[in-house]
Amino acid sequence: MSDFNWNDLRAFLAVARTGRLTAASARVGADHTTVSRRIAALEAAIGARLFDRSPAGYALTAHGERLMPTAEKIESLTLLAASEVGEADQALTGAVRIGAPEGFGSYFIAPLLASFADRHPGLEIQLVAIPGIVSLSKREADIAVTLSPPREGRLVARKLTDYGLSLYASPSYLDARPPIRTRADMAGHRFVGYIGDLLYAPELDYMQAPDVDIHVGLQSSNLIAQLQATLAGAGLCVLPDFIGAREPGLRRVLPDAVHLDRSLWLVVHADLRSLARIKAVTAMITGAVRTDRRLLTGGGTDPAATLDSTGA
Repeated sequence: MSDFNWNDLRAFLAVARTGRLTAASARVGADHTTVSRRIAALEAAIGARLFDRSPAGYALTAHGERLMPTAEKIESLTLLAASEVGEADQALTGAVRIGAPEGFGSYFIAPLLASFADRHPGLEIQLVAIPGIVSLSKREADIAVTLSPPREGRLVARKLTDYGLSLYASPSYLDARPPIRTRADMAGHRFVGYIGDLLYAPELDYMQAPDVDIHVGLQSSNLIAQLQATLAGAGLCVLPDFIGAREPGLRRVLPDAVHLDRSLWLVVHADLRSLARIKAVTAMITGAVRTDRRLLTGGGTDPAATLDSTGA
């Protein structure tokens, strides 16, 4: 191990987490031939093959699996050293990647970033706002906002906030169709919602109403697409109040009869939570949530609610 090099371990971790040289090279900022050379150097230094190569990508061998936790500990120590030495003067530098559901990321976090970037010009903020889940264990993000707390991994989670959802539609849709005065009136209307078999979290499975025959005529895996379709008059849609209530092109439908609650969690990898830049970003998010708590909660009922629950 006299030729051991930390950069070889960085390459190993990147390939292990992505499964491909091209994706790993983007993570470490080197071309794929350099990453391949570093993996070969590490395998030579250790005297063991760490990956099985195939057309489908790179998979860890048993030796690679054993090396993984040690490599992550070394990675954590280097991050801690950089924090204690490089950030000792509180000048925040480096990249912070935030993973969040597309609605909360696009409509709540994104508007915060302009003033935050002005206050901390040395930081590079990366916002991953997608209809899916990012893995902190695989270092796909440094901070994650999730719909439920993690069940495993060296992760630290705290409840960020409850948030409310209500039924919305555009004036053009409502004016062209029979009025909706009671829950029973929803039966003859078209809904916009998620594609059932593509739901990435059970918390999004709320299009159920035992007392009403709901027809989800337009489905999308993306909340922003659902919003745009609703604004264009496609139908009724359940939307977070922090989105729907701020859209002048939408009306809330049956506010006293249809209201749902869900929760958001703020999750950080245990090895990163003490870094100054991570603390700064989490403080930005939690501070904004405290300020806009009323908009986020929008009333509130039962966290396990579906469309069969009412706010009455």
